[in-house]
Amino acid sequence: MEKVLMIHADKCTGCRNCELACSFFHEGAFRPRHSSVHAYSWEREGLSVPMMCQHCENAPCVSVCPTGAMQRNEAKGFVEWNKNVCIRCKMCTVACPFGNAVYDAAGRNIIKCDMCQGDPECVRFCPNEALTYLEDTIAVRARKKAFAAKFKEAFKEVS
Repeated sequence: MEKVLMIHADKCTGCRNCELACSFFHEGAFRPRHSSVHAYSWEREGLSVPMMCQHCENAPCVSVCPTGAMQRNEAKGFVEWNKNVCIRCKMCTVACPFGNAVYDAAGRNIIKCDMCQGDPECVRFCPNEALTYLEDTIAVRARKKAFAAKFKEAFKEVS
């Protein structure tokens, strides 16, 4: 069964362990700016939220990719980036409604969550279980949609 990454913003303390785990797993060094996950904090409101690629079902990054470098892997249930096919046009970075596909000019790469090929490091190193990797059930989808609505409303108040 397909799995989804669930964000529990009410449990996030903004410790940024997710960023460190991600960057170390992918880069071999603690480079949070090169992480696929970023913990955004609004200190005045006491709100922190880890954000990364949402692996959208109808992903805009996949739709705009002229070479097919950005593809949804149906077997794994997430969006993958193929470095060898990519022409670095950066259309995926423009199309992502969450800003979670970023171009790294130094490495000539697109930085986006690849779910660590099915075993996300950010989940493993989150001390508060603000990130979980769960079976994609109706209940989990309902919670994910409820969180999205709640976050959208909170973001309107903060911005």
